[in-house]
Amino acid sequence: MSDSAPQIDNSLTRKAKDIAAGFVGGATQVLIGQPADLVKIRLQTTSNTSSLSIIKNVIKNEGIFAFYKGTLPPLFGVGVCVSLQFYGFHETKRQLLQYSGQDKLNLWPQTYIAGAMAGVVNTPVASPIEQLRILSQASEKKLSLTETVKKIYAEHGVWNGLYRGTGITLIREIQAYGVWFLTYETLISQIIDLQHYKSRDQISTPELLASGALAGNALWLSSYPIDVIKSNVQSDKFGKESKFSGSAIKAARYIYLNHGLLGFWRGIVPCLLRAVPCSAGTFASVELALRLMG
Repeated sequence: MSDSAPQIDNSLTRKAKDIAAGFVGGATQVLIGQPADLVKIRLQTTSNTSSLSIIKNVIKNEGIFAFYKGTLPPLFGVGVCVSLQFYGFHETKRQLLQYSGQDKLNLWPQTYIAGAMAGVVNTPVASPIEQLRILSQASEKKLSLTETVKKIYAEHGVWNGLYRGTGITLIREIQAYGVWFLTYETLISQIIDLQHYKSRDQISTPELLASGALAGNALWLSSYPIDVIKSNVQSDKFGKESKFSGSAIKAARYIYLNHGLLGFWRGIVPCLLRAVPCSAGTFASVELALRLMG
């Protein structure tokens, strides 16, 4: 520990700015990535193996606006989720710095831990939001959000209904956001060193976008099989027609027996394509929002 501990800004104003910037990033992420996300969910949860055929079927049977099916819950929900992610990351970072007396976090393992905590605090909101989004995207039936929530709650309650799949969601969140923030902060650190920038604010928007894009692909490559299991659990039917009864182990076994190891990577191509603009837009918009707010 150093003789003089660094000054850490723990003010409510600082925390509020982290949350607000995260919300901007979340809204940007949804608007960019929702169409590709619908294709990913259909690939993960149906027998269809072609992105192109899914796109054609959606346009033919549901119309072009179906690509934004289920957008309202994630538009607000992902905004809240990304707010929590960035708040969780920055708050954990502040606590680690205060405890250690360091000027900045070590990239490994401290930055990964801060990112993992972002996933932990995000899970209670992300789990029901993703449950509703996946049910909406996996089905061709037109049910309103209110009708879906009422039906699930009335028939299956909170934990077994709205919060089905929370355990596997938590595992996915920890790994995904640990890697996401670790990759991004590693790239930002390298850019600062290579370009001899005096502060983070000197990093250009293209450099922020490129770092965010690479971090997005690292996130999915490190956690995609877990996400496929989660999607199958959360898109499963309820009650007697359920194949997995909320069990991630049963879902994993089903995927392996029916699709082999490649089954855990179904939908990875549109997911990675979506991750590039979404993650790039998220990090860049958060960084730029924080600069504007000071």
